[in-house]
Amino acid sequence: MKFFSGVMLSAALVLGGCSSGDSSADSDAAYPTKNLEIVAPATPGGGWDTTARAMQNVLDSEGLVESNMNVVNKPGGGGEVGWQYLKGKDGHTISINSSLVIANNLLGQSELTYEDFTPLAVLATEWMTVAVPGDSEIEDGISMLDKLKEDPKSLKIGVGPALGNNDHLSFVRVAEDYGIDVSQLDYMIYESGGDILTALMGGHIDVATLSISESLDQHLDGSINIIATTADAPIPEDESIQSWQDQGIDFTFPHWRGIMGPPDMTEEEIAYWDETFGEMVKTEGWQQVLENNSWEDYYMDSEETSAFLEEQSAMYEDLMKKAGLTE
Repeated sequence: MKFFSGVMLSAALVLGGCSSGDSSADSDAAYPTKNLEIVAPATPGGGWDTTARAMQNVLDSEGLVESNMNVVNKPGGGGEVGWQYLKGKDGHTISINSSLVIANNLLGQSELTYEDFTPLAVLATEWMTVAVPGDSEIEDGISMLDKLKEDPKSLKIGVGPALGNNDHLSFVRVAEDYGIDVSQLDYMIYESGGDILTALMGGHIDVATLSISESLDQHLDGSINIIATTADAPIPEDESIQSWQDQGIDFTFPHWRGIMGPPDMTEEEIAYWDETFGEMVKTEGWQQVLENNSWEDYYMDSEETSAFLEEQSAMYEDLMKKAGLTE
């Protein structure tokens, strides 16, 4: 059963052209007028951090941005700390986002919503995985589900950076469809994919749900074992990795990452990033980033991203109700 729908590209949403909140910027100078900051709202090593640093590198190496760019890590609260930081900045700070910018609010964990920010782009999507330590007795996804069906608290499950993200919800949906009491599952919450991997390889958790870019290298070197993916096609680096579909469960679910800016970005600032990101995703450097991380191109400009976020919000609201996370 699929829980991901197409983008309503026909939606016409107009981005406001309000003035930037930084009165120190020279309004007569062409944007950007100072250094740029890319917020990775988690600790180093996870998907948000990887996306921010890859984007910084390509924009710089391809000469698409002349201003200096710095990546800053602002971990905490499943993105909350970084996004609160972004909200108080001017148009020279942008941030990586994902479904948590929607989910945190729906779960009552944040007053922030995606509407508090300026949507700039969706960049890429990837698949989620379920992994166990390399020496685990659990050899496939069905064996894990059988164990949890017998006793939902029998396994410690690592997820991050917060409940309600795609990693967590994809796991919940598979477990619920299999007849497991998902309200009894024992989750351990970590700040990033890197932290989850450390816990998994250290034996502190039994199972982890991670994006494939966070788990593939360790799977290939034998440190962990990917026992299921949400993919709809084989993983090129190791086609023996089984998807949930391969194991008889009709379920796929991609995980997207995008970019947003602070509130009230000007039309000029939005147009700058539309042009810049539109050029970036065409470069060989960005195509190499996609290949290296097993990501898929999913670029949308600012207007398309606005429509996409509205649609995603409605989808997640429905999904969380079905998962028993909200009323």
